[in-house]
Amino acid sequence: MSAPRTDRPAPPPRRPTAPDGLLVVDKPAGWTSHDVVGRVRRLAGTRKVGHAGTLDPMATGVLVLGVGRATKLLTYVVGADKEYRATVRLGVTTTTDDAEGEVVARADASGVVRAALDAEVARLTGDILQAPSAVSAIKVDGKRAYARVRAGEQVELAARPVTVSRFDVHDARTVAPGTAGLPDDVPAALDLDVTVVCSSGTYVRALARDLGAALGVGGHLTALRRTRVGGYALEGAVTLEEAEAQADRDEVLATVPLADAARATFPVRDLTDAESVALSYGQWVAASGAAGTTAAMAPDGTLVALVEDTRRGGADLARPVLVLAPA
Repeated sequence: MSAPRTDRPAPPPRRPTAPDGLLVVDKPAGWTSHDVVGRVRRLAGTRKVGHAGTLDPMATGVLVLGVGRATKLLTYVVGADKEYRATVRLGVTTTTDDAEGEVVARADASGVVRAALDAEVARLTGDILQAPSAVSAIKVDGKRAYARVRAGEQVELAARPVTVSRFDVHDARTVAPGTAGLPDDVPAALDLDVTVVCSSGTYVRALARDLGAALGVGGHLTALRRTRVGGYALEGAVTLEEAEAQADRDEVLATVPLADAARATFPVRDLTDAESVALSYGQWVAASGAAGTTAAMAPDGTLVALVEDTRRGGADLARPVLVLAPA
């Protein structure tokens, strides 16, 4: 039996555990959302890290992560509306509806006129039914759709209602063969720079696919940058390098405190001391008078709970749906 090795390098010391809160990261291209979670777990000194809403590896921009107790807030952040800047290439269809897939069809898109483009964009704005991309993370019989596609299966996902609040085309430019990554021997394409604001569950690459199909030339997404998730914008995001530098400098990773994180996502209700105690025990209190979820704050500014108004015993009351400061 060989002797155990003694020359292995010592593992790096574990970092101090970061305080409960959110971290808004500017995700780099080529990273999966899970990659970012893994990196932040090391920076935060805890495995209790999650994210609110997956970004594809090719996409960049706002990825909201929860650390510690803030992971419980992510369920509510996921449902917030999102804003994207994107580039759509008309005239090229791919297997994944984005630039990472194989090209399956080409068509000359140089003849697409602006009036027709604007009409189809308008049809894709508002409350619509959208079939997600086949390579999405949606589960089909317990298995991710993209895994089934990679295994050679044909996957067709049912259309679902989504809301596209904005679909603005800022620029449209013809891409000649041999330029901007287009081969020399193919038809001309048309690139669109767009802004999309949409509900949770909307696929921007599916918008590119459907726009191209409606115009008869096909389409896919060549660039995607998420600029906002609910109240968390790109201006408040940090790169992973910046987060690591800050954690090294201050010896602990900084996070957005629970109360500040909630204020950026929900309407706020100020509690009395008695209401704070009641909610900390999971008891119901007087109604907030606001639709949806409300952040209930103690007099000292602490986030006590998230509450929702409901009817009980003939009276309107606020019930705690998530208690963050238990008794």
